[in-house]
Amino acid sequence: MAKILIVDDERAIRSTLKEILEYENHQVDEALDGAEGWEKVQTGGYDILLSDIKMPRMDGTELLEKVLGARLECQVIMISGHGTIETAVECIKKGAFDFIAKPLDLNRLMITLRNALDKSTLIEETKVLRKKVAKGSEMVGESAAIVRVKEMIARVAPTDARVLITGPNGTGKELVARQLHELSNRAAAPLIEVNCAAIPSELIESELFGHEKGAFTSAVKQRKGQFELAHQGTLFLDEIGDMSLSAQAKVLRALQENKITRVGGEKEIPVDVRILAATNKNLKDEIAKGNFREDLYHRLSVIIVEVPALNNRLEDIPLLAQHFLKLICDEYGIPVKSMHPDAIQELQKIAWTGNIREFRNVVERLIILCDKEITPENVRTFALPARQNH
Repeated sequence: MAKILIVDDERAIRSTLKEILEYENHQVDEALDGAEGWEKVQTGGYDILLSDIKMPRMDGTELLEKVLGARLECQVIMISGHGTIETAVECIKKGAFDFIAKPLDLNRLMITLRNALDKSTLIEETKVLRKKVAKGSEMVGESAAIVRVKEMIARVAPTDARVLITGPNGTGKELVARQLHELSNRAAAPLIEVNCAAIPSELIESELFGHEKGAFTSAVKQRKGQFELAHQGTLFLDEIGDMSLSAQAKVLRALQENKITRVGGEKEIPVDVRILAATNKNLKDEIAKGNFREDLYHRLSVIIVEVPALNNRLEDIPLLAQHFLKLICDEYGIPVKSMHPDAIQELQKIAWTGNIREFRNVVERLIILCDKEITPENVRTFALPARQNH
């Protein structure tokens, strides 16, 4: 069941639509013009707005603009007896979900309503998923080392500066990238992540820049690359120290000219992308070995954010333990387990070579294998059975 507002200055149309939609178990309200519709839609929590275009006081086009400008969670369907193709196109361009000409085809109307509701459901599900992802992407900790990282993110995120994120494996470099994106002016656009180490060197250029049909044996159709997909958003190049030199040259050109060319293509495609890169390697050492281009390094490292190893922020372990206990227990759908203070101290004695990633895995193992309260003995037995503690 949806909550629908009908805005039309013709009482007969309002009454007919209301009767039909209420028969379909929808909750329906009416407004006799755009001004009254605007008053109601601001507080009504409507899923769908059905609006005529030509009305006194405020027409449907102005109402559409106000609804979109206020970012109300409402799909707008325009209806009009004076409709032309130009009017319909203009409404869709402005952001209406659809345009239906009068006299209304009821089958068409019901299909459009169903599709609009499906879109609203998808938007709501996306928000829920984003919140869930964000919940698992928090940077937890109050140590001086992690506070410095958070302060750097807050200062740099609103700019378009390129950022190089360094630190050992498992420290959460991708979390820094996500925070930089979420706090930036590009947050509404996509964050595209590319793991340069996971893609074979012969495919990395196609992955980044796309390819034209027939560019190579398996290129059976044209494909957009990650630069194009990240247009007006953020491109995160993880493990950039593992990128081939030929791909590095193309990335450098893309950064210099804000244009890319697909593999097998000749056309230059403009791209507006903010680049974030991460590596666990010392890129200056890689430059000395001839494995990384110095000019690309300087392009990428306008700002350098160094993520500390867990062993350098052991005072954060109590907060991290509580964070992962709740997060993992919620994922498993079980009551949140507790951890004895002495068990926390045992965790602080461990040499965390795998950093946050290893720590999370250990907490998950303890949740699975232990009772309601995790004890020091549990930690000694199950945390790292294959390794010696300090």
